[in-house]
Amino acid sequence: MAAVSKASMKRSKPSYFMSILGVALVLFILGMLGWLVINASKLETYFKGSVQVNAFIREGSPQNEIDAVKAIIESRPYAKNVQYVTKEMAREKFIGDGNEDWNKVLDYNPLPASIDFFLEPEYVNKDSLNNITADIKKSFIISEVKYPDAVVSNLNNIVRKAGFFLLALAGTLALIVIILIDNTIKLAMFSNRFLIKTMQMVGATRWFISKPFDTKAVINGLISAALAIGGIMVIIYGVENWWLPEIKALRDNAMLMLLFFILILIGISITFISTHRSVTKYLKMKLDDLY
Repeated sequence: MAAVSKASMKRSKPSYFMSILGVALVLFILGMLGWLVINASKLETYFKGSVQVNAFIREGSPQNEIDAVKAIIESRPYAKNVQYVTKEMAREKFIGDGNEDWNKVLDYNPLPASIDFFLEPEYVNKDSLNNITADIKKSFIISEVKYPDAVVSNLNNIVRKAGFFLLALAGTLALIVIILIDNTIKLAMFSNRFLIKTMQMVGATRWFISKPFDTKAVINGLISAALAIGGIMVIIYGVENWWLPEIKALRDNAMLMLLFFILILIGISITFISTHRSVTKYLKMKLDDLY
């Protein structure tokens, strides 16, 4: 029986080779989508973290009150990189942005001082910004609170639509991946149906027959996942070093490791389940039905 089992493995090599390539290909496609989702999430966080709020200070406000308001804003969970911008600093920034100096027209600086800060990504939405504005304007020295309203609205709309699209695409692709891998394994096992039945006819137990096939399925799943992960790493390296170097700043190694771990689990689980189901199916079939 051991000889029959070894013969089974030997004869199935060509089918397993195509099976490994097929599974690796669909895992590669699924992994690339996962990488895009990770980068999209990091990109969303980056853009949301770039939204700046300007709290303009009334003319003549005492410095101690300005410091007190700045300290209050710094203590709030929605604010990061809080900075007090004086009137002169505002003027230098205005000119640095390519605008003309007004010295020839005005003999005073019309720009107000302000307390500027960036928002934490989770607070970049209309409702949160309305609450933040109301919170800051409780202080009398704050005359106005401004933020890029159009950017916030458009960013949230784009993120929502992109999220729905990626979710639908991921769900569809996951279903296709499962079906393709299952069918690929079934085709690989089809060539072994007579050998499985022969082992059963000479008295081998169901566990003895399925064990080498199940073990081979786990190994094949690992190999397929390794090939897919290797291909993904090559693509990531090429994109980050030659095509789009800026995207390297978005890399999240922890999420990449999680993605690769999920690909390994998928590769092993689906190949094992599909193989075991196929073996069980052929064991239950009558000999005449195998033709």
